[in-house]
Amino acid sequence: MQCMNAKRRRWRSARIVAALGVLLYALSAASHAQVAAGPEAGRRVEQVIITLDAPGEPADRRERAIDRLRRAVSLFPGNRFSPEALDYALARAVQSQGFERADYSVRDGDDGGLVVHIEAVIGSARAGSSTEGMLVEKSGTGFPVLYDRDGTYVKLKAEAFALHYSNVNAWYGRPGAMLDGNPLAGERPAGEGYQQWLEGYLHGGVYGIAPLRAQTYMYGGASAMLTGSVGSELFTDQTRTHVAVEDAYLGLVTGRTRENGDRWVLNASAGRQRFTLGDGFLIVNTAANGGDRAALQANARWANDFLGLVQFQYNNTRIEGFRVDPDELPQLDTRTVIDGVNIELDASPRTHFAVSYLTVPESDAVSYLPDGGTLNREGLRVADVRWRWRSRPAGKPGWLLSGEYGQQRHRRADVRASAYALELGHTLPTTSWSPVLSYRYARFSGDDPQTVRFERWDPLLSGGNGEQWVQGINHFKVVQDSNVISHRVQARLRPTPRIELVPQLWVFRADSMLNLGGNPALSFLRSHDYGTEANLTVKFFHSRNLYLHGHLAVTRPGRAVKLALKDSPQNWWSSAFFVRYAF
Repeated sequence: MQCMNAKRRRWRSARIVAALGVLLYALSAASHAQVAAGPEAGRRVEQVIITLDAPGEPADRRERAIDRLRRAVSLFPGNRFSPEALDYALARAVQSQGFERADYSVRDGDDGGLVVHIEAVIGSARAGSSTEGMLVEKSGTGFPVLYDRDGTYVKLKAEAFALHYSNVNAWYGRPGAMLDGNPLAGERPAGEGYQQWLEGYLHGGVYGIAPLRAQTYMYGGASAMLTGSVGSELFTDQTRTHVAVEDAYLGLVTGRTRENGDRWVLNASAGRQRFTLGDGFLIVNTAANGGDRAALQANARWANDFLGLVQFQYNNTRIEGFRVDPDELPQLDTRTVIDGVNIELDASPRTHFAVSYLTVPESDAVSYLPDGGTLNREGLRVADVRWRWRSRPAGKPGWLLSGEYGQQRHRRADVRASAYALELGHTLPTTSWSPVLSYRYARFSGDDPQTVRFERWDPLLSGGNGEQWVQGINHFKVVQDSNVISHRVQARLRPTPRIELVPQLWVFRADSMLNLGGNPALSFLRSHDYGTEANLTVKFFHSRNLYLHGHLAVTRPGRAVKLALKDSPQNWWSSAFFVRYAF
């Protein structure tokens, strides 16, 4: 009897603090209600393909030219993709390595990385060329290159994005309950029935690299972004525009390649820039969107308020240390700072291992406890290990296996939260539509009210896109990566090399029926069944510059949602289409 009374007291206290969870949930939803995956910068390179246009050239000369280009580019599977670095490397190859021109395109790979396709035309070297770029020639020749002389390369970068988004029965047709007390919610958010809105952004800046001495370079970038929204989006129907600095960083990079092929690279940078850890299980959404910044679904902003990064790579081993200060919405700024160390090893071309350790030295974010108390994020410690394996090289039929496991502890409290995922897939690139079929199981722990220890997983900056850790196009707006168990069946289909279809089927369950810190309407569950979602994403990689993307999704509320909302929550439908042009 005493035990039962103690349980009732804990649940009563939990209900008192449930309302305080509104702010915490709004913070998470603001940065995670996204559809656009963002630019390719920072994503893992899965495969590098080089093709050479050299009609009539002997095979041995073609092979030597491809080898020269591969060495000049120095881009390998497992690297993080940098369009600025690749632009610079290709410019150098054209000037001094005997190529008439060289360009690249990108597309999604079989296991979530990027396939980079470099195409070059062999020709006479241009090593004698002394000037190039708009500022030198003053004729517009070479646009968008501003300056390219004596190893210094400066280029304009611009990006335009337009999105149409629509919902039927957003928030399961119950926005009043689902958004009650949310500081981002306006007077007329999307809800029952059909609503639509438009979003977009313009992003432009200057990026460059210059030699300081042999094999040592300074690089940097600066840009600004204009974002806007009009129509009835998830939180408001207020028309907004916003202008702010996006990138602003400087860095130094140096390295050597020995005659035996061993290579090392040391890279250090600081400022406003994007950062991704692994595939986004812990850190990827380093800037928040929505609110006064608009462009909630366009996912326009990625740059941290500050990122300090030091990376060292020796052959296939990479070590990096970082400090991440994300660019949060001002009205929801938790002042979180994350320090971390990451070590990655490509044990073979088909096997990858990594381990990370993170600490949170500063933060005002809190978690709410069943007894009415709070736990500050400051002092959180995270250990994470991940791996990826494929039975055969990229482009060959075979099995894919990947997994990740993380544990969270706290310097000043009894915390033991865990999260893990395991994915098994099979790729058939030589059959019609090149299907890649996969199943993923993932669990992010919830808090057990029967224990004194706190077990709810803190998602930190998890997310990315729907093939990373945005779990469900609609459902992720309600339940982020905490207190959730997910089953995902996914296919990647390529009817043509430039078109990709990605259908997904999701099943979601709560790990714990105590859900403080989630959507306040779902703080106390009477079932583990969150619901299911089916969605289809269509991608068209027209060229390096032009990308088109659309989706259709339907989410069925489960018994947990139906019991919490009572008044017959409805299926939530959404559709989106966007166009992105960049150079």
